[in-house]
Amino acid sequence: MGPFLLNAVRWLTGGQTGKVGVNTSLKDLCSLLSEHGLECSLEPHLNSNLGVYCCKAYSDKEAKQMQEFVAEGGGLLIGGQSWRWASQNPGHSPLAGFPGNIILKCFGLSILPQTLSAGCFPVPTPEMRSYHFCKALSEFQAILNHGNGNLEKRCLAKLRVDGAAFLQIPAEGVPAYISLHGLLKKMLRGSALPAVSRENPVASDSIEAAVLSLATGLAHSDCSQLAKELGTRTCSSNLYPSKHPITVEIEGNNPGNNDYWVSTGLYLLEGQNAEVSLSEAAASAGLKVQIGCHTDDLTKARKLRRAPMVTHQCCMDRTSQSVSCLWGGLLYIIVPKGRQLGPVSVTITGAVHAPYYKLGTTSIEEWKRQMQENLAPWGELAMNNILTVPTTKLQALENPEPVLRLWDEMTQAVARLAAQPFPFRRPERIVADVQISAGWMHSGYPIMCRLESVQELINETSMRSRGLWGPIHELGHNQQQDGWEFRPHTTEATCNLWSVYVNETVLGIPRSKAHEALSPPERERRIKDHLGKGAPLCDWNVWTALETYLQVLSRNSWGRG
Repeated sequence: MGPFLLNAVRWLTGGQTGKVGVNTSLKDLCSLLSEHGLECSLEPHLNSNLGVYCCKAYSDKEAKQMQEFVAEGGGLLIGGQSWRWASQNPGHSPLAGFPGNIILKCFGLSILPQTLSAGCFPVPTPEMRSYHFCKALSEFQAILNHGNGNLEKRCLAKLRVDGAAFLQIPAEGVPAYISLHGLLKKMLRGSALPAVSRENPVASDSIEAAVLSLATGLAHSDCSQLAKELGTRTCSSNLYPSKHPITVEIEGNNPGNNDYWVSTGLYLLEGQNAEVSLSEAAASAGLKVQIGCHTDDLTKARKLRRAPMVTHQCCMDRTSQSVSCLWGGLLYIIVPKGRQLGPVSVTITGAVHAPYYKLGTTSIEEWKRQMQENLAPWGELAMNNILTVPTTKLQALENPEPVLRLWDEMTQAVARLAAQPFPFRRPERIVADVQISAGWMHSGYPIMCRLESVQELINETSMRSRGLWGPIHELGHNQQQDGWEFRPHTTEATCNLWSVYVNETVLGIPRSKAHEALSPPERERRIKDHLGKGAPLCDWNVWTALETYLQVLSRNSWGRG
């Protein structure tokens, strides 16, 4: 890194008469430059006597001065990573809010939140250097307008990712960005959105995938009117948004350590706008509105069965705000961790009611009425877990109470094994989606599963007779703690303890029948194989590692022996 920094500073000093100023937070850099004959000094702030200024990217207090400094010919060496900022500011784009990007945006540069694995990287080849965002965009426009253009698939795939990132940068005050936004609007208004679906996927390096990404990003960043224009081309529903305000009361207390979603029971149709209103006190509490629950980012997927990003968040820092999302979705209020707001009234105009059953609150008569009248495409079943599934699947559920009471028992067992209070401070969520970012299911908030798994989530008879493994496995992942994990060996092992526990203690299904990998012959074979190899640590994972815990349990059955 030393030679690189020296070369960078020498390049910046070319033709400059002033000295190099190094921010006081970079003392080692100042020493390095001095040792190699560069005149430099430690400076607490940028000043007019400098020809080059070196600083970190974690403060934007001098953003305007730095921008003017560069505009007048000064050299700026600035560096930092934005992934930590992104992790600490969920719902905020680092390309818009990270301090370094506030400084850099008018220079046509931004620091992305992605990371790279450590290693050596080759000097870019001429082929790699041939890609340029604006050039690729011009070729893309030619393809959309005339059906011909010379844009390689690798460039098209990169344009899709770069375009989505670019559209997160606020265009205000930067004429070049405003011009590009205008060009993109014109391009997309003249083209149809691809009808992507499970039955009609598109390749990630296709024109269709690029249109999906750019349309989503532009609709979020530029104007709700564009979302409305494009959204009407994808919506086949006969639903119409309510013209009358709907007021819902949400729980504003969040004693947990993480933000959590509060369901409103409302759905925003594709491309429509909703007006969200709340009190001044609530508007100053850091609440957010989220449209949609399918939060997996499919940017790296090879094929797309939906757009890469289909949710959108807005900060509710005003008493009234218009929100929209190209793809529509269930509406949530996000309550930050540690808030004690009590009941909060939220008034929403422009949404429709979605099916929503809450155990202990919703009557069977009310549920039947909802199934006839609330025809939004997605609905929710709520207890101490919340299941989000297609309405078409809910229509076959005449009485959700039995299956939700079973889920309540299973969730209580999950908490008991994790030694956590029940109900959870933040209810777990399981969301079905046409496509997810990894595996058949994956843990997180929310837990994501494929549409094919919906039936096992809501079929009480099946759960009691055949057991339930995958969803409990993911709930187990969410309970894992670093203090008692031996990563990476036990990551996919200890989570299965919850599956075994719930199947045995709630569903009455012994471990030998709960999963084929736990049949006595399979367990015996696995132990012999592992010992026959000398019990190498590298092979102690998943089922082999689980065996260690199960052997302990054979002497002390779930703490009762």
